[in-house]
Amino acid sequence: MDTPTTEPPHGPPPPPQRSYWSRWSKQDVFPEESFRDCSSYKYALSQTCSRLKDRLLDRSSDAYELFELPKASEVGMKKCLTWWDLIWLAFGSVVGSGIFTITGLEARDDAGPSIVISYVVSGLSALLSVFCYSEFAIEVPVAGGSFSFLRIELGDFIAFIAAGNIFLEAIVGAAGLGRSWSSYFASMINSDNPDFLRIKVSFLSEGFNLLDPIAVIVLLVANGIAMSGTRRTSFLTWITSIVSSLLIVFVIVVGFVKGNSANLVPFFPFGARGVFRAAAVVYWSYTGFDMVATMAEETKQPSRDIPIGLIGSMSMISVIYCLMALSLTMLQKYTEIDRNAAFSVAFDKIGMTWAKYVVSIIAIKGMTTSLLVGSMGQARYTTQIARSHLIPPLFALVHPKTGTPVYATLLTTITSAIVAFFSSLDVLSSVFSFSTLAIFMLMAVALLVRRYYVKDTTPRTDYIKFLICLFIIFGSCLTLAVVWNLNRKGWIEYVVPASIWFLSTLAMSFLPKYRLPKVWGVPLVPWLPSLSIGMNLTLIGSLGTVAFLRFFICSAVMLLYYLFIGLHATYDVAHQDGLGSKNEERKDNDSRVV
Repeated sequence: MDTPTTEPPHGPPPPPQRSYWSRWSKQDVFPEESFRDCSSYKYALSQTCSRLKDRLLDRSSDAYELFELPKASEVGMKKCLTWWDLIWLAFGSVVGSGIFTITGLEARDDAGPSIVISYVVSGLSALLSVFCYSEFAIEVPVAGGSFSFLRIELGDFIAFIAAGNIFLEAIVGAAGLGRSWSSYFASMINSDNPDFLRIKVSFLSEGFNLLDPIAVIVLLVANGIAMSGTRRTSFLTWITSIVSSLLIVFVIVVGFVKGNSANLVPFFPFGARGVFRAAAVVYWSYTGFDMVATMAEETKQPSRDIPIGLIGSMSMISVIYCLMALSLTMLQKYTEIDRNAAFSVAFDKIGMTWAKYVVSIIAIKGMTTSLLVGSMGQARYTTQIARSHLIPPLFALVHPKTGTPVYATLLTTITSAIVAFFSSLDVLSSVFSFSTLAIFMLMAVALLVRRYYVKDTTPRTDYIKFLICLFIIFGSCLTLAVVWNLNRKGWIEYVVPASIWFLSTLAMSFLPKYRLPKVWGVPLVPWLPSLSIGMNLTLIGSLGTVAFLRFFICSAVMLLYYLFIGLHATYDVAHQDGLGSKNEERKDNDSRVV
């Protein structure tokens, strides 16, 4: 007769599931060993130099980002998106008010009718970045987007700098959209005073004294919808985006029917420099697609849906932007274009005053969907950053019912709402621009590293040759950007760095690639990533000294946070995981011996 066992056949019962909303203990916020008590933290600080060296040399892996980090969320995100959803999410994220506010200003002051070429140049630069994002998102379909991709190829420290700038983008971008939404809504009611819905407080300093409760309400509503479910938000986005795209077609058709081709002469009133100066500004009309790359973890078939969704949407958006710019410059002579309300005034001149309401509706709808998609993307960036313990892992938790990262969404919502309530964002706008371009440039560098360097596989000689070529490419692009922005007249200053860029890229093309994409990859490597590095550096150089100063001040603040908190948290996690894997390996070996 068999002896009855004292334990059930399937082991002990699982521990009781904790409520999603009861996760505010110290263990949830700072579970790492370095923050266990004061003596542990003092010891961690004393090891800062050695730990920093460890983190600078550490790189993540595809498998770790795909299979290990998502466990920190406890509940997986729902795979519910297709290429159709991604196309309209990208359209809704990118096509906002920028096309209506920036086009007229740049056509009047910098480019004239050649604003069309400016949009072509910016669109090409954005498309090169889309290629890089698409390849990474297919190979590593996780919620982290550029943070995860840079962590795999360029290491933990570079990824942290990117993460800090991503979070800064999230806050500034969302707050700026909230304020813009409020201004547009107010101008539809009272066109003479777009600030009349704001509350002026005299004792606050200029730039922070116009309190904006409407912006806060808009942010709370948009983020609330994003938290309710990915599929619901996607459906709402593509329905409204299709409607707005029909209205945009109307604007384009009217421009071509009522326009006069004689207004396109002269086509280059400010020369090539005016075209590129305008391109650096209108580039911001293309930003937002990186938010869609963070949806890879929720995409049903990443290898098919992501390239179709991202590349297809950006190609469509580029064509739409060029046609809208052309229709505006045909409707009015560039010297007569209104700087602040170009399309509305142009329609008023041809007797279609009512059409200004169509423009305002498209702009408000664009800002609303940009807020929706931005909220989704920002929360998923934050989730992956929290999974790596750079910020408290509490923000990595996914709600079991909605399948969305509610805590991460609340973090970005509350922070951006506070900024939007007080700030006019004039100070932070250039920081936002700088960080966006810097991340796009780093993504191109990361793609080159991914193709040419595989740890323990690439021979040291090939690795050194690759680094030399990469540094020469970077240096020549930087030199070309400096020469361009110094407004040099001689052709020799441009030909020399351009020739060095070409020769160094050509030399890199002869090096063997040690990793090829499994399904889909960027074509013409290293040429397209190298060109992306050059274009992004040139646009960065167009931002001016103040933008550089503000960017480095923000980066210095981020570095302090990293040295005192982020460094020790990620070090503990990395070495705890390493110890855990060694213990598992030892147990496995023991079982084999037995």
